[in-house]
Amino acid sequence: MVVEKKVSDSGSRGDKLQKVLAQAGYGSRRQIEQWIQQGRIKVNDSIAALGVRVTFKDRIYLDGKFLPRSASSRKVLLYHKPMGEICSRNDPEGRPDIFRKLPKIAHGRWVSVGRLDFNTSGLLLLTNDGELANRLMHPKYQIEREYAVRILGEVSKEMLQQLRDGVMLEDGMANFDAIYNVGGEGKNHWYHVVLSEGKNREVRRLWEALGVRVSRLTRVRFGFLPLKKYLRPGHFKDASEEEIRKLLQLVDMDERQIQVGQTSIKDKSEWKKR
Repeated sequence: MVVEKKVSDSGSRGDKLQKVLAQAGYGSRRQIEQWIQQGRIKVNDSIAALGVRVTFKDRIYLDGKFLPRSASSRKVLLYHKPMGEICSRNDPEGRPDIFRKLPKIAHGRWVSVGRLDFNTSGLLLLTNDGELANRLMHPKYQIEREYAVRILGEVSKEMLQQLRDGVMLEDGMANFDAIYNVGGEGKNHWYHVVLSEGKNREVRRLWEALGVRVSRLTRVRFGFLPLKKYLRPGHFKDASEEEIRKLLQLVDMDERQIQVGQTSIKDKSEWKKR
């Protein structure tokens, strides 16, 4: 009789199995934990146990069926989020969310790279690769985000310098890496600001801490990716293979490091608003 060994926690390498599969859209973490307890999941040649961690090198099976991971299955979307949409799938108020406009994925789900709040528009990245999304959001990688900001209120040189040097917010010090005055006057005065972290409503809170109100906020760049003028609000396009390769390089990921699951997205450069 062949006795199958159980593989348990393998230390600090990789991510927990249930997290990896949940990010890939195979089920909730609780559901996947039940599958593990039932002995339905194998990692390589061993039955998985709760707490096991996996990397891209591991082969994962569910009920004996290999869960494929291939470089062609990684997708990244560049979405022009309009105002009036939320970046969450569950909203008690029933407000429209960004996911209703996105193409369906056969085995997985779209993960947003950070969020833009209800009243903020602009470039939002989404991917079916949970590991890539997590790394793009991690402050370790210091990826720049650039925003166009229309402000109401008088702004002095001293205030701009304070915004560069740092302002104490309720969750700690924060600052803009760069500020550019792009013109306008009165109620139509615009600045571009750059920061490399993603605290909740950080751009608005920094200005408001100095008594200045933000009347319009649009993200115009994420890392090396600008918001293209032809990409209208509510529309999106697929990132090119070269753009995906550069994103992987930004966060020290090898092209072979890929997510569980495959997509059934047709090769279209842009999908119209539904």
